[in-house]
Amino acid sequence: MNIQVSPSPIPNSNAVSLTSMLDRDDYLTGLLNQVTATKTEGWLQELRQSSANWVRHSIIPTTREEEWRFTDLSSLRKVQFNVEAGNFASVEFDILPEAANSRLVFVNGVFAPDLSAVSDLPSGIVVSNLAGLSAVEQEGVRQYLAQAEGAQEVFTALNTAGVTDAAVVWVKKNVVVETPIHLVFISVVGETATISQPRCLVVAESGSQVTLVEEYTNRRGAESAENGVYLTNAVTEVWVGDNAEVSHTRVEWEGAEAFHIGKTAIAQARDSRYTCHAITLGAKLSRHNLEILQTGEQTQTTLNGLTIISGKQLSDTHSAIALNYPHGTSDQLHKCIVGDRAHAVFNGKVFVPKLAQLTNASQLNRNLLLSSKARVDTKPQLEITADNVKCAHGATVSQLEDDEIFYLQSRGIDENDARKLLINAFAAEVINKIPVPSLREILLNTVNNLKSLTNE
Repeated sequence: MNIQVSPSPIPNSNAVSLTSMLDRDDYLTGLLNQVTATKTEGWLQELRQSSANWVRHSIIPTTREEEWRFTDLSSLRKVQFNVEAGNFASVEFDILPEAANSRLVFVNGVFAPDLSAVSDLPSGIVVSNLAGLSAVEQEGVRQYLAQAEGAQEVFTALNTAGVTDAAVVWVKKNVVVETPIHLVFISVVGETATISQPRCLVVAESGSQVTLVEEYTNRRGAESAENGVYLTNAVTEVWVGDNAEVSHTRVEWEGAEAFHIGKTAIAQARDSRYTCHAITLGAKLSRHNLEILQTGEQTQTTLNGLTIISGKQLSDTHSAIALNYPHGTSDQLHKCIVGDRAHAVFNGKVFVPKLAQLTNASQLNRNLLLSSKARVDTKPQLEITADNVKCAHGATVSQLEDDEIFYLQSRGIDENDARKLLINAFAAEVINKIPVPSLREILLNTVNNLKSLTNE
């Protein structure tokens, strides 16, 4: 697999915040002590220890930092989180028919073999938890785990410091996998607030193709989990080799009182194609950092995002695309539907240095506010020093138009159903691009049944 280190890495937009030796973040230290209580051996323990050293001299970001100025984590700091084992017996989740025998399930970050099934996979692909790999396979993982750009961002480093297992998807050279791979991460909350740190590593060698569905949920766990407080701190690394293709759908529908912080880091080699469909529906507070690093010429990157929030939810999406070589293309569409007093944040960056001539990049953030008290902060950005490129970006903020609602009412549709039709049409532009039919249907039905979105 030919993935090179880029001479122009993603700028340090989400770098770890360092403190002095005498000025440490006691709350962050408490989290670190929780996640590092379980020890491992060999190279994995060395990796964890290195990241733990970073975390010990770091701080949880505040709104005084530009990258976090709209996302206040003070409510997170009020909760004492504990690591708890998964309660496998009480867990239910949607099994996608297309991936009925190609799924890995983790509960509270712990691999659940009885809930997983990987019998319907061709030769040339490895789908397993890290602990289930052979010594040779683990040595291959060692070359990629925690090697992506942004590894020293504070929450990413915290995840690495506590990693004891991971979901691993490794596709060999020129292998085309028709069956989607479903990675399910479920939180089950007990009597105390819990923290889990899911970790995914995806390696698509040159000429390979694979479709992934990455899901974070507690929708139908133990009864206490429905409104329990918990923190999911997730990290996914995707390495796309020369002429390889990865289609990646990420769905976050955590519980109503949950905190979700996620990092998705992608490295794209020459002629590779990567598509991400990022759907955010749940959590009291969610943040997703999506970072793409081009490591070769003529890559294609497609990012589709949809955020649907209501109540007092806050959802923050930060993306960064570093196009470091010629002939790269990127196309990003992120939509937000915001109801009640909810607050959506979008900050998308595209970096085009002088080496990246003949780049074609577009970025659009479209926002639909359903309440006079709903809020969105949007900041699409282009930083270009190349002189032979085609780049565009933009953002729109709108509300449902009275004349559109009236038109539908004049055709015999009541006001509530008219609003719902318009909302569904706005969301469907992104959902319909997801390549897994059963998941598309689930998401469309979910949007259709979100009653809070149709009421002021």
